[in-house]
Amino acid sequence: MYVILLNMVPSNNKNIDKIPEPTLRRLPWYLSGIKLMKVRGENYVSSTALSRETGIDASKIVKDLSYVNISGRTRVGYDIDEMISVLEEFLWPKKVHKAYLFGVGNLGAALLQDSGLKQFGLEIVGAFDVNKNIIGKSINGIPVYDIASLSNKVKNSGVEIGVLTVPIEVAQSVTDNMVENGIKGVWNFTPFRIRVPENIVVQNTSLYAHLAVMFNRLNNI
Repeated sequence: MYVILLNMVPSNNKNIDKIPEPTLRRLPWYLSGIKLMKVRGENYVSSTALSRETGIDASKIVKDLSYVNISGRTRVGYDIDEMISVLEEFLWPKKVHKAYLFGVGNLGAALLQDSGLKQFGLEIVGAFDVNKNIIGKSINGIPVYDIASLSNKVKNSGVEIGVLTVPIEVAQSVTDNMVENGIKGVWNFTPFRIRVPENIVVQNTSLYAHLAVMFNRLNNI
């Protein structure tokens, strides 16, 4: 399973809070588009050409890129190599954030198998569950622990992110447990909107909600 972190854009850039969330969501699309253009042998790209590649309005592209200090030259466009360098540094910093995964069901196990997450700055170093049949085992080299041992594992681990893939009926209680033990950021894959203190970062990525949107749009074609 290959997951692109379009909804969770890590960065150590101090200006990230000043950038609108829709812009942060679009920047990875620009990076993917210009990488394809580079493969085709192109060295420069205009906002119009990038608009054709991504389906995003050219004026919106110009505004989005201005937030990360990328500017084009008249009649030449944007330097593709420079864009790739700036966007990669901004979106996917060299620092890798360690995370624990909570809930080793079908989705959780698939995420543990996804070695590609690390290139986007996220390394899952352990998982927690209540199922005694999988506790003590490893998936893709990642150990599965008993949720009861969370406090001991988080202590001095340097882990600040929790990936939440538990059933919705326990999503809030598991989140509370995570926060109480020092987790500062939650990547929530459940369709349940968890409640956290103001100083905790939450990013919701509900596959089911996205499916609902797609089905609704299909019904209206």
